[in-house]
Amino acid sequence: MMFKLSRGIAGVNRADRAPKTIVAVTRIGLSAHILPTAATMVGVCMTVLSIGRLSAAGRLGVVIDKMLAFDGVVFLVSAVLSFVAIRVAADTENVETWAEKLFLLGLALCVGIAVVIAFAIDL
Repeated sequence: MMFKLSRGIAGVNRADRAPKTIVAVTRIGLSAHILPTAATMVGVCMTVLSIGRLSAAGRLGVVIDKMLAFDGVVFLVSAVLSFVAIRVAADTENVETWAEKLFLLGLALCVGIAVVIAFAIDL
């Protein structure tokens, strides 16, 4: 039994039609995940900010409010950059890298704010 290697469409090998790099495919997928998650995190920051206004936390509450507002802006910029990376046809690897870095910065800020809120509850 002999198998014939298929050359694909118009004599082009199937391997030639594959994406040039796996990184490019992963990058597109990453931007598609950053956009909705960053947008959701903007909503989370706004919700926690609104709930925090209900309590009388005093001076520490003002600091927490400002940290949450800044964190929301970081997530918003990350969402906008990931949107640009998806919509623009040009090479947007640099834009997507910045979106990823800002998203991770926003997550780190969220953790820091959560720690501050946890200790502020005991005060």
